Amino acid sequence: MASNPVFNRIDKQIAQGDYAGFDRGPATSGMSAGSGVQDSLNSRQLQDLYNQPSAGPVTMRRVTLDDVVMKTLGLFSIMLVVAALTWYYVAGQASTSAIPMALMLAGMFGGLGAGLLIAFKKTISVPLIVLYAGLEGVLVGSISQVFEQRWPGVVGTAVLATLCTFAAMLLGYKSGLIKVTDRSRRIFGMAILGYVLFGLVNFVWAFTGHGSGFGFGGTGLMGIGISVLGVGLASYSLAIDFDSVDRAIKAQLPEKYSWLLAHGFIVTLVWLYLEFLRLLARMRG
Repeated sequence: MASNPVFNRIDKQIAQGDYAGFDRGPATSGMSAGSGVQDSLNSRQLQDLYNQPSAGPVTMRRVTLDDVVMKTLGLFSIMLVVAALTWYYVAGQASTSAIPMALMLAGMFGGLGAGLLIAFKKTISVPLIVLYAGLEGVLVGSISQVFEQRWPGVVGTAVLATLCTFAAMLLGYKSGLIKVTDRSRRIFGMAILGYVLFGLVNFVWAFTGHGSGFGFGGTGLMGIGISVLGVGLASYSLAIDFDSVDRAIKAQLPEKYSWLLAHGFIVTLVWLYLEFLRLLARMRG
C-alpha cells in the first residue's frame, strides 16, 4: 500500500498492467509484423529501418524523471503563489475576523474533496490536479499566517525543516540507507490508516477548543510525541513516493501518469510542512 491513494493507484496500475517492452526499436516491431512487411520494402529501406535508433520513453510518451520533476515544480509554484496571496490577504484582516478560519476550512475540505476525486477518478484530470494545488495554497497560506501571528518565526523554521527533510530523505533513498520494501509498504499503509482516523477524531476534538486548539496532548509531552510521530510518517512517505516514481519509470507507464506522481509529491510535502508547523508550535507552547 502506498503513502497516499494517488501512489497506491499507480502501484496497482504497475501490478496489473503490462507496460514493459516499449523500448523495442522499429526493426524489432517490423520483424514481428511478419514477412509481408519486409517483402514490401526494398533493401535500402530495410537498411534505413535497421539504422534508426530505438524509441525511448520520450518518443513513446512514457513517464520520465524530467516529466515528474517539471510537473512537480509547476504545481508547487501554483501552490506557492496562491499561498502567498492568501498569506497577505489574511494578514490584512482584523484579529477577530472569521475569514482566516473560513479560508482554512475551505482549503482543507476543498482539497480533501479534490484529492479524493483525483485518487479514485478513472481518468486523469489535469485541471482537477491544478485546482488541488490551488486549494492547498489557500490552506497553507491561511494557516501559516495564523501560526506566524501567534508564534513569530515558526513558519520560516517549518519551511526550512521541510526542505531539509526532503533533501535528507532523497539522499538516504538514493544511497540505499533508507529502503522501501513490499513489507514496509504494508506496515506503513496500516500506520497511515490509523493515523488518518486518529487525525479526524483529533480535528474534531481540537476544533471544539480542547488541548489548546491542538487536540489530544495539547502542548505537553504527549502532544509533542504525537507531532513527532506525524513528522516521522510524513518523512517516510517521501521515501515511498521516490520508490513509486522509480517503479513507474521502470514499468514505462504512460506519460499522463507523471501528473499523478507530481500531485502525490504535493500531497506529501504539504502534509510534512503542516506536521512540522504543529510540532514547532507545540514546542513553543
